[in-house]
Amino acid sequence: MKIDIKSKDIELTEPLREYVDNKIGGLDKYLKRFDPSLVRADVEVSRLTKHHKTGDVFYAEVNLELPGGFLRATHKDKDIRMAIDKVRDVLQREIRKHKDKIES
Repeated sequence: MKIDIKSKDIELTEPLREYVDNKIGGLDKYLKRFDPSLVRADVEVSRLTKHHKTGDVFYAEVNLELPGGFLRATHKDKDIRMAIDKVRDVLQREIRKHKDKIES
């Protein structure tokens, strides 16, 4: 799977990049039936506002292109890592649904 990561209003540090790579890249085990060269994940992490200090101020979005489909997940949270985890969990469920749809 090819993973492209963009950030907006947040510094994309090496630890954050590695975290995204590990979490989103971990979806590969659910995508074994697809040719890896045809699977692409576009990831965006951002800070929603510059002036808010608390609440859901971080945003994660993943657009996953698969052969025969397109999956998208977004989540807002107070911690960027929690938002990334939630997006990964949603995509994991969506991948299973997509595979079931293709196989039926």
